[in-house]
Amino acid sequence: MSGAAKGRVDGQPAYVLHTHPFKETSLIVEAFSRDHGRVALVARGARRPRSAMRGLLMAFQPLELGWFGQAEMRTLAKVEWVGGQPLLQAQALLLGYYMNELLLKLLPREDAHPALFQAYAGAVHALALGEPSQASLRRFEKTLLKELGYGLTLDREADSGGPVEPQKRYAYVLERGPVSLGGEAGATDAFSGRALLAIARDDFSDAETLAQCKQLMRMLIHHYLGGQRLSSRRVFMELQEL
Repeated sequence: MSGAAKGRVDGQPAYVLHTHPFKETSLIVEAFSRDHGRVALVARGARRPRSAMRGLLMAFQPLELGWFGQAEMRTLAKVEWVGGQPLLQAQALLLGYYMNELLLKLLPREDAHPALFQAYAGAVHALALGEPSQASLRRFEKTLLKELGYGLTLDREADSGGPVEPQKRYAYVLERGPVSLGGEAGATDAFSGRALLAIARDDFSDAETLAQCKQLMRMLIHHYLGGQRLSSRRVFMELQEL
């Protein structure tokens, strides 16, 4: 069996995260696949007007991809459309690019994360249908951190080891977890015990929980990005200013 045959993958559920030109007629495709994680693929001839791949390599659309090769850059052999969904529009499009940026910056190549793939697919589907997206987005961020090995401790106090209490206020200490603020209830970066416990249960039915989860995820993701800037966040802030 040849090396190319050994490295062949067929019918892999995937999403395109990013593409950029390669040589005169080809594309390099960064894709997020269910069973192989983030992969870099060369789509040879994909920029030619009559290429069968040209109109299919779109972000935020469920695809099935096939590729071969054993080098770091594989060769894309097949693209199939899997029941298209509406294109992302306006704010939903920016939120989609935000998720893609996180995967590109934080997820190592060829590291499979089926649970993260499912969370991403669910968030993209909600964005495409115009459904309330905040809960799906927060679940995606939370799953991303967990899959990267940065799982959150939300139901136990880091200092005492006891259970988080709904009526208390907490600071969230990186790499440790919730620390009781005691009488410092007015701290601007405080989280309610009630919200932390709801986040732990993936219960985002309450507006306060959603708001506090957004605050917590922003703090944690900023830390784990290690100074890398997100273009999607900058664009979103500029649009809000306008």
